[in-house]
Amino acid sequence: MKIAVACADDNLEAAVDARLGRCANIVVVETDTMEFEVRRNPGALAGTGAGVAAAQLVADAGAVAVIAGNYGPNSLSAFAAGGIKAYIGAGKIREAVQALVDGKLEPVQ
Repeated sequence: MKIAVACADDNLEAAVDARLGRCANIVVVETDTMEFEVRRNPGALAGTGAGVAAAQLVADAGAVAVIAGNYGPNSLSAFAAGGIKAYIGAGKIREAVQALVDGKLEPVQ
């Protein structure tokens, strides 16, 4: 399963970013193999619509879930419409993804 994670860096040891819409990168992790790809977030420098741009990137990557420290209402609405579950996470990307796989993260309501 593909999980998208907001971050500033480009590796699995990077920290989960506190902001989805304004994070520099979104790392898309395949949980079966822990292989990943890094995608630049087009919303990082946008004047408006950052959350929706990040949500579109997550959807285009084929992710079924996303992890970030915080979400705006527009990105949460976009995820709900697309059937993508949003989770609050912290720490390193690898740890946050494993916590989600292990059922230790609760989806944002």
